[in-house]
Amino acid sequence: MDLLPHALRGGQSATPSTTSRQGVLVAGGGGALGAAVLEALLASRAFAPVRVLVMRDFHATVQGLETVDAETLGQTADAQVPLGVVVFDRPRHANGRDAAFAQPQPADLLPLAQRLLAAGVRHLLVVLPHVSASLPEALKAGLATLDEQAVASLGFTHVALVRSAQRPADSESRGLQRLADMVLAQLRLMVPQREQPVRAAQVAALVSALARQLIDSPSGTRVMAPEWVWQSAQGGDVDALVRAWLGGQALPQGSTPRQRL
Repeated sequence: MDLLPHALRGGQSATPSTTSRQGVLVAGGGGALGAAVLEALLASRAFAPVRVLVMRDFHATVQGLETVDAETLGQTADAQVPLGVVVFDRPRHANGRDAAFAQPQPADLLPLAQRLLAAGVRHLLVVLPHVSASLPEALKAGLATLDEQAVASLGFTHVALVRSAQRPADSESRGLQRLADMVLAQLRLMVPQREQPVRAAQVAALVSALARQLIDSPSGTRVMAPEWVWQSAQGGDVDALVRAWLGGQALPQGSTPRQRL
């Protein structure tokens, strides 16, 4: 069942007792990926409440789903949840309901993380899609920008960055730039299969599993490379894969397919 339309249209849903569950705050609930992550967190029934940053009021009546005003986030410890999930995603222009959600951009990472920390969030999970073959090999499993390094030093108990490959946006360039874009598009066909984009629902299932296990894992900053995201979509035990990654294990060699030419 698609829970987000029910939340925005005032649909009803039942959830079990929330006595032993902790809450989560999602920033970036719009877009295909953001919506899928929010749905996966709601469907897991592992979090109560599930809060989402919004830009305008709407009446969310799904039990367990609450809204937080993006404009006032961080002014007080108002999140009242330990875990924050930030999803960077392209907006879906044909889907008007996405406008209700805050849709942060990568440039907002550091100030948003600071506001989440001020609001009481102590464990941060960030989904950072990147265009396939656009990230140097050395940075896929490490901190790639000064902002990411700054976030890691803010004082969160956990920081987990998930690098998920995505397709390049449709180009409207002309002339030589259009030719260059075409050449780059051809080169991307040579990207190893394990670095190819994964469906939003599969990325969301991985994010949900990681959110459920992150708080109880050893503290620190971790970066999940695209190969792990791809492997999570191959039909295996996602929870076991997440446990292996959180435990510092290497991706099994047998799970890395040959490069596709």
